[in-house]
Amino acid sequence: MRRGKVEKLSSTIEKILNDRGWGAKLKEYRVFSLWQKAVGPGIARHAQPASIRGKRLTVMVDSSAWMQQLSLLKPEILNRVNDRLGPDGIESITLKFGELERADEHPEEFQPAAGKLEAGEQKRIEECIAGIKDPQTRDALKQVMEKDLLSKKRTARQQQG
Repeated sequence: MRRGKVEKLSSTIEKILNDRGWGAKLKEYRVFSLWQKAVGPGIARHAQPASIRGKRLTVMVDSSAWMQQLSLLKPEILNRVNDRLGPDGIESITLKFGELERADEHPEEFQPAAGKLEAGEQKRIEECIAGIKDPQTRDALKQVMEKDLLSKKRTARQQQG
């Protein structure tokens, strides 16, 4: 039996995701899904996460009054979001004035990626995520992997053209 440094599964998964360019997308999905619970329904009605670049979260705000209020609450919002994200959270929040997506325009439930994966591809994804205990992380990773595979298939078909 070989003795060596034992690495946590979460660290291994994080390395794999980052190597494949999926780490940022996974964080984005997690922030979007935890936003309302982190900030509460009152703030969530007037502000929504728009994107993450590095460790900076950009939040769209629907009015100047809310923009001013949220600029004062940035440290508290940052702490609430990071409490749910964990140690690799965000470092700053940028507020931007803009139109928000309404819940009726963007349903909360999972929307499968366009296209269809083969049984072998689906099995490979399931095997990759089987060891992840947290259901939100597992589902988010599954979505990222499915969308990535479907995107690659679409690109390959377009190139064959």
